[in-house]
Amino acid sequence: MSATRFFSPLLGLLLLGAAPHGVAQAPEAERRILEHVRDTLAPGERLLLSALVERFQAPDEQRALDRLNDVFFRTPLFIVEFEGRQGRLPTLAEIAGQFSLYGEEAADIVLRIMESDPRVPRFLVRNADGELASIDDDMVRADDRFAQAVARSLTGWEGRMLPEIAGERFAGGEAALADLMDDATLVYVWFTNCPPCVQIAPVLQSLHADLEAEGLSIVGLNADRVLKLPYTDEDRAAHQARGGVTFENLHLTSEVRAGLGNVNIFPTLFLAGRDGTIVRHFVNFQDRETLEPAIRELID
Repeated sequence: MSATRFFSPLLGLLLLGAAPHGVAQAPEAERRILEHVRDTLAPGERLLLSALVERFQAPDEQRALDRLNDVFFRTPLFIVEFEGRQGRLPTLAEIAGQFSLYGEEAADIVLRIMESDPRVPRFLVRNADGELASIDDDMVRADDRFAQAVARSLTGWEGRMLPEIAGERFAGGEAALADLMDDATLVYVWFTNCPPCVQIAPVLQSLHADLEAEGLSIVGLNADRVLKLPYTDEDRAAHQARGGVTFENLHLTSEVRAGLGNVNIFPTLFLAGRDGTIVRHFVNFQDRETLEPAIRELID
C-alpha cells in the first residue's frame, strides 16, 4: 500500500482529478470542510467518505480536499521529526503554522480525523486540552510507509553534497544554485506566512546585507507550489517586503524537495561551502547568534 493510500480518509476524492492550484478561495473551502467535520464527527466515529463526496463537490473544495490529504500524510512525519530535533512535542499552534491551517482548532480537527481512521497507527496521546501529551515514534518508524521518510529527515546532513538545485526566479526566468554559490551558501526552504519563516526572514536579510561582500550567498526556495498553498505572487511579495528581503529566491520543485529529504519542517536551512558540501543543517527559527559563527567558519 502506498503512503498516499495509507492516509485515505479523503483519498477517494482525489480520484476525481486534481484541479489547478493557487486559487484564493481554497482557504475558505478548507475551513468549510474542517468545520463540517468538527460539527459532525462524533468521538470514535469513522469519517465517511460518501458524506464528504456528496457535500463538497465545488472545484475549490476539491482543491482543498487535495491539499488536506497531503497534510494528513505529512502530519505524523512532522510530529516525529519535530520531537527528534526540538526535544519536545509541537503545540496545536505550531502544527497549524507548519501546515498553514486557519488556527489551533483546524489542527485539532486534523488530529481528530487521524484518530478516527483505524488505518492510522495510534501513535499519539493527547491531554484534556487537545495538545499532544506523548507519541510512540517507534510505531511510525516501524511502518514501511514512513520508515524511509523518517530516516531521510533525521539522518545527519553534514558532509553530504547539496543536490542539483534549479528553479524559476520570483522575478521570472530560471536559475541554478551552482551559478549563485559563493564561499558560503545558505539554502533557505520556506513558505509564505509560515510563522517561523516570518520571524527568520529579517535575520537572514541582515546576514545577507552584512556578509554578501565577504562571500555569503543566501538562496531561498519557496515551497508554496509544492505544498499546494494558494498564495499568489502578490502574497509572496508582501511577505518578502515585511522581512525586507532582497536575496535571491526561487520556486521549489518537487524534485528538489525530494533531493533535500522532503523537507517537513519550515524553515529548513542547509549551509554549504563553495563545493556544495553541507557543513550545517538548521531546522526551524534560528537567530543570528547561531547562524553567523557557522557562516564565518567558511568565509573568514
